Amino acid sequence: MKIILQIVLWIAIIFLGWKLYGSITGPIQFNKIKEARYKKVIVNLQDIQAAQLAHQEITGDFTGSFDSLVRFIDTAKFAITQRRDTSYADVEKNKAFGIDEGYYIEEIITDTLGYTSVKDSLYNGTDRYKNMMNIPVEGVDKEIEMQAGKFLKNDVNYSVFEAKVSKKVLLSDLDKDLLAQELQVVSVDGVNGEFIKVGSMDEVNTSGNWPKNLETARDQ
Repeated sequence: MKIILQIVLWIAIIFLGWKLYGSITGPIQFNKIKEARYKKVIVNLQDIQAAQLAHQEITGDFTGSFDSLVRFIDTAKFAITQRRDTSYADVEKNKAFGIDEGYYIEEIITDTLGYTSVKDSLYNGTDRYKNMMNIPVEGVDKEIEMQAGKFLKNDVNYSVFEAKVSKKVLLSDLDKDLLAQELQVVSVDGVNGEFIKVGSMDEVNTSGNWPKNLETARDQ
């Protein structure tokens, strides 16, 4: 009987030790995998952000279609401009005061020097933008959600867009309790809320909701 009790005790000790080890290493491993996946997704979200800002600069609006955004990158060009100051006599004002010279009108003139392709400017001629809509995580066969529209603020309609990925989609194969905690994160060093996203449909904002430490240098 004594031997049986000792065996049971050792089994209990080993089990509790294993549980303790898991409680310590589990969150560490979760965070390691989570951050690696977040960084991959953020690279694509940054590419989407750059493309959308270029689209707005040239067309005046954002787009909610990846097909439209890719076609835009394939064909659109940035104008290369130069600004210069100029001035000339304000004839009417000088005449009113009975003088030949004295008052001048100053203007800024923008000259167009040429054009450069959006593709070369943003992606250095690579075609990685053609895959920016995909969630770059093994085993996840889904696209990043994206929409665009208008947001009314102070009686002015602003163009807005939003691209986002659910944390549930990215981390679905990980510990459910730790995932539930991650969905509730509110921290300056974390990704707040249930999504990693750039832009917003609820405010005039084209930034991402991730901290700087999750950004990585992109190949140009």
